[in-house]
Amino acid sequence: MPAFLRINGADNVAVALEPLAAGRVLDLPEGPVTVVEEIPAGHKIALRNISETENIIKYGYPIGHATKPIPKGSHVHIHNLKTNLSETLSYTWNPAPEAPLPEVSPRTFLGYPRKDGRVGIRNELWILPTVGCVNDIAKVLERELQPLVGPGIDHVHAFPHPYGCSQMGDDQENTRQILADLCCHPNVGGVLLLGLGCENSSIAEIRKHFPDDADESRMRFLICQQASDEYEEAKALLLELAERMKTETRVPCPASKLVVGLKCGGSDGFSGITANPVIGGLSDRMAALGGSSILTEVPEMFGAETILMSRCGTRELFDRTVSLINDFKRYYQENHQTIYENPSPGNKAGGISTLEDKALGCTQKSGFSPVRGVLAYGERVTVPGLNLLSAPGNDLVAATGLSASGAQLVLFSTGRGTPFAAPVPTLKIATNPVLAQNKPHWIDFAAGDLLKGKTLDQLADALLDLVLEVASGRQVVSEARGFHDLAIFKTGVTL
Repeated sequence: MPAFLRINGADNVAVALEPLAAGRVLDLPEGPVTVVEEIPAGHKIALRNISETENIIKYGYPIGHATKPIPKGSHVHIHNLKTNLSETLSYTWNPAPEAPLPEVSPRTFLGYPRKDGRVGIRNELWILPTVGCVNDIAKVLERELQPLVGPGIDHVHAFPHPYGCSQMGDDQENTRQILADLCCHPNVGGVLLLGLGCENSSIAEIRKHFPDDADESRMRFLICQQASDEYEEAKALLLELAERMKTETRVPCPASKLVVGLKCGGSDGFSGITANPVIGGLSDRMAALGGSSILTEVPEMFGAETILMSRCGTRELFDRTVSLINDFKRYYQENHQTIYENPSPGNKAGGISTLEDKALGCTQKSGFSPVRGVLAYGERVTVPGLNLLSAPGNDLVAATGLSASGAQLVLFSTGRGTPFAAPVPTLKIATNPVLAQNKPHWIDFAAGDLLKGKTLDQLADALLDLVLEVASGRQVVSEARGFHDLAIFKTGVTL
C-alpha cells in the first residue's frame, strides 16, 4: 500500500494513507517532499509551500484557504485551514455532458412484489405508533410477537418515536407524511398503525397522506382509547396480518425494482477515497440496471453542490437543486445557526478539515450518473436513476428519510464506525482496514481493500453482488442483531 495519495493532479495536498513521521521523504514527479511534522493517517500534507489566503486544493477543487503560510511537508488541518463558504448563493446552470454508465448484465433478486408495482426485499410485520404516548404498548407487542418470525415473516418490529402531538405546521405534516410513507413501504408485509385517540396526528389524519395506490389490505388500525383491552385487540389484528403474510414467498424480480439509499456517517479522511467512490460505482450500476439511488444529507452537499447541479439535464431539475441547497441554508438562518458548523469532532479527528472537504468526499457516493429527480422530505421516488432528497445530515434522521422515500435498503459508509440501523436493512461499509478488522459485528463490507490493491470496479461489482444477496434475504449484521430505529425530522416548536 502506498504511504500517501494525491487524489487529483491539481491538488496541492495529499492524504496520508498511514502515519507519516517527521523526516520521511515522499517521492513525487515534481520532486521529493520531506515530512516536517507527524501526519496522522487520513490527514493532509502540503505538497508545496502554500501562501496565506491561498486555496487548498483536494479532489481538484478548493476545500478552503490557508489562514497562514504553510511550509511544504506540513500538516494541513483546522489549525491552518478555513472554509471559503458563505450564505445563500446564486448559481448558473452549466450542464455537463452525461458520463457513460457502466456496462452491467441484467440482474435479479428474490423479492416480494406489491400491488403498487414496487417490490419488498423483506416481508416484515411493523407496529407504528402515531404518537409517543403509545410507544410502550408497541414495544410490548413487538416482544410478545417475536415467535411469529419464520416462513413468510422476516421480522416483527415496533418503531417508537416521540412525535405525533404538540406539533404545528410543517413540523406536524412531516410526522404525518413519514408515518404514512412507512405504512406503505414495500418491505412491509403487514402494519398496525397504533393510535391513542386524542393526538394531532391521528390515524385519520395520517391516512389522508396515503397515496392513491396504498394497499390497505395489509394494514390494520387501532385507537387505544376506544379499545377495552388494547393489548388483546392489537395482538388479534397483528395475528390476522401474520396469517396473511405466511402465504407470501420470494420470487425473482429485476434489479430495476431496487431503490438504494446512500448515506455516510462518522466519516474520516479515507471516506472520500475508498468507501464513497465504491458506493458511487454501485449507484452508477443501479442506474445502468434501471434501478434508483437516493443521495441525501443536504448540509453535506454545501461546497460540492455545483458538481451535482452540472449533472442536472433540465432547467427544472437545476432549479429544484438550487432550491434544495438554498432552502436548507435558510433553515439554518431562521434558527439563528451557523451554516458551516461542520464537520463534527469525529470527522476532524479522522482528517476532515472543512465542510468543502467533507462535501466533496460525501458526494462521491453519487457516482457520475445524471440527476434524474429532486425530492422533498417524505416524497417517494418515482424516477429511476439518481435522486437527491431534502433531509439533514443526522444519521438516523437522514436514513429514516431515505426509507420513507422508498429505499428498501441503505448503504452506509463510515470511517469511525457506528452500530445504528434505519427502518430498512442498513449495510455498513468501512472506509479503512482497521475499522473493518476491529468491528466485524458492525461492518458488512470492507471498502478499505481499495488501498490494498483491489480496483474500484472490482469493489463496486462485489458491492452490487452483496446488495442483491441482501435484497434476496441475506441479513446485514445490524439486522441480525435486531437493530432498527426511527427518527423523524424535527423542524418546529413543541407546544
